[in-house]
Amino acid sequence: MISRRAFIAGAVGVVARPLATEAQQAGKVPRIGYLSASSPSIEGHRRKAFSAGLRDLGWVEGQNILVEERWAEGKYDRLPGLAAELVKLKVDVIVAAGPPPIRVAKQATSTIPIVTTHAIDPVGQGYIQSIQRPGGSITGMAWDPDPVIAEKYLEFLKEITPGLRRVGGLIDRAEPNTVYRRAAEQAAVKLGLTLHHAEVGAPNEIEKAFAMITRDGAQAVMVYGSVMFGVHKPQIISLATNHRFPDIYVAREWVEAGGLMSYGVNLADMFRRTAGYVDKILKGAKPADLPMEQPTKFELVINLKTAKALGLTIPQPLLIRADEIIQ
Repeated sequence: MISRRAFIAGAVGVVARPLATEAQQAGKVPRIGYLSASSPSIEGHRRKAFSAGLRDLGWVEGQNILVEERWAEGKYDRLPGLAAELVKLKVDVIVAAGPPPIRVAKQATSTIPIVTTHAIDPVGQGYIQSIQRPGGSITGMAWDPDPVIAEKYLEFLKEITPGLRRVGGLIDRAEPNTVYRRAAEQAAVKLGLTLHHAEVGAPNEIEKAFAMITRDGAQAVMVYGSVMFGVHKPQIISLATNHRFPDIYVAREWVEAGGLMSYGVNLADMFRRTAGYVDKILKGAKPADLPMEQPTKFELVINLKTAKALGLTIPQPLLIRADEIIQ
């Protein structure tokens, strides 16, 4: 098993002041709010990675730090109420685990620091002024700010699928990933492919979305990142298999669950590194001055068992390039 991960900071981090926060000065145990649109059963391993990151920095939950968890269980409409609860508790920092929680947390408070586990296009979304100097109350880990990554998904599908001409894109309406959708559409033209997106607004529309891209003549499918999709991962992978679609995803968990390919950062590692921002803020640093971190290495994971079931032969150059191959 091979895994390559590396991250760089957008600029040299600000040295945290030796003074602790007001809560610590008063002898109180710092309280962290953890806001997720997902559920512990789906995202529990990432939550554990965050805890491990805290421990590495000397923060032990239940001893010298408390974490208030709020899980929306895939129901986006619950997020505002959950964020309001954390604000009412006057937590010292809110960890926003993904795009929907970031948006909701920002609407809920302008004074409590918000640390992101994986913000997508944070500058374009208006969350920060720049990667190197966020300038507000939000900082943390950024997903890839360069949309060119969207081209890679189509390149891999084309390389693995003989005669590929038409690709279906599954996208969550609540997480539109606009910058990557636009980049993928431009890349499709460049690669001589036709890309049709099917938007999903609710779980009962997932099967309809597959029917739609099938009618459009899709020969493969790329699935954009989404909490709702993660909650319904088994259904999506099953539908892709039943339609005999070569499929590609943004996170390795999909391939471990039976998907064909994934290309993206190691999200568990990003959650672990999020703890570093919490540590700095609790020690007095301002989120406005803490550069966001961007991934520079992405891992390609391939499931050979799924490839065999689909009747596909993975080209040797792609196998050599893969960071991990699941037999």
